[in-house]
Amino acid sequence: SRFDGLEFMAERDEFLPGKSPGIKAPQFTDFEGKTSFGMSIFNLSNAIMGSGILGLAYAMSNTGIVLFLILLLCIAILSAYSIHLLLRSAGVVGIRAYEQLGHRAFGQPGKVLAGSIITMHNIGAMSSYLFIVKSELPLVMQAFLGLKDNTGEWYLDGKYLIIIVSVIIVFPLSLMRHLGYLGYTSGFSLSCMVFFLISVSLLCHQPSNQSANQLILNHLIHGLFCFQTAYTIPILAFAFVCHPEVLPIYTELRDATKKRMQTVANISILAMFVMYGLTAIFGYLTFFGGVDSELLHTYIKVDPLDTLILCVRMAVLVAVTLTVPVVLFPIRRALLQLLFPEKPFHWAHHISIAVCLLVIVNLLVIFVPTIRDIFGIIGATSAPSLIFILPGIFYIRIVPEETEPLKSIPKIMAACFAALGFVFMVMSTSFIILDWVSGESRSGGGH
Repeated sequence: SRFDGLEFMAERDEFLPGKSPGIKAPQFTDFEGKTSFGMSIFNLSNAIMGSGILGLAYAMSNTGIVLFLILLLCIAILSAYSIHLLLRSAGVVGIRAYEQLGHRAFGQPGKVLAGSIITMHNIGAMSSYLFIVKSELPLVMQAFLGLKDNTGEWYLDGKYLIIIVSVIIVFPLSLMRHLGYLGYTSGFSLSCMVFFLISVSLLCHQPSNQSANQLILNHLIHGLFCFQTAYTIPILAFAFVCHPEVLPIYTELRDATKKRMQTVANISILAMFVMYGLTAIFGYLTFFGGVDSELLHTYIKVDPLDTLILCVRMAVLVAVTLTVPVVLFPIRRALLQLLFPEKPFHWAHHISIAVCLLVIVNLLVIFVPTIRDIFGIIGATSAPSLIFILPGIFYIRIVPEETEPLKSIPKIMAACFAALGFVFMVMSTSFIILDWVSGESRSGGGH
């Protein structure tokens, strides 16, 4: 009956691990959340912000400033709404794992689908971060050593350097048992990116004559008439995906409630919207149509030995390196849910999955030719699945019909949201395939 459904909802809205008497928490929330509100914002902001920030000036060069900012705002709002759907679904069933939501909605196939998409997306994200290390760290080493050319030494080879970084920095941080412990490294990573933003603004050359001002005016509006969408929207979508990390962070949040976690998400998304918008504008106004798909690579062409540019590259390297362990956690959780669903925490599983993931990601980074391929494909496939499609269909299936019938406004909105994601996925993938087939010359990212 409707009354039973409402009572059922009320009981489970109070679900908090270890706080509700008589309700046993699922085995994957076997501890009470201890991560502070601020640290949770650091972790989620760090999960949102990463290598995507380097592709945004390039995206703006495809759309113009006005259309870019409109699209950026739309993606940010949709991302916040998507997190609302996830948290609402999780609150109804007392589940704080994406894969378990899939299981609740569609049984084992749903669990496998969610786990597979999270794994694919986050491996792509980790690859894009380490791709930056592979392309930038040799040049930074070269500059520090005062070498004009790469002498071919092993310590100037990006392939060896990403393996060293993975072993010395990423692997030890990946061994942390709980994601909350990475709040400090996430905070440091974010401070590095704030330095990057300030530096990009300082490096922006202001136009000094009428023709330059006219150029800016043209670029402000040209995207409204010349919209090259092949990589623009996927890059924007990729830049806001943090959904696999939302439920693990929710689980570890102190005094966790849906409202409190939604506030964490909203603050994180707003902060990243501001950072993304300013970085894209400053980077774009410096180079206009000459911006590469990887912004740092464009600055290197100007003056590879400039001290400020060198410091910026170091800051970005530190930031993306410290983001890799945050992104690894949801993949490991997804794999543990798929491979060992009933087993308690075991260090052997914890460590071995981290080792296997880092080996796979290192191999991908060594053999994938450009970073734009990673941005494009991941942004066009797994990103719309995680932002639009899965949260929408999970919400429709999980929230009881007694409380929200299929024809209710929230469920109709969720259905439209999922449909929008599907259209977006088909269009973006088609654009990218057409781009490959046509063999258009593409600016290299990271080479």
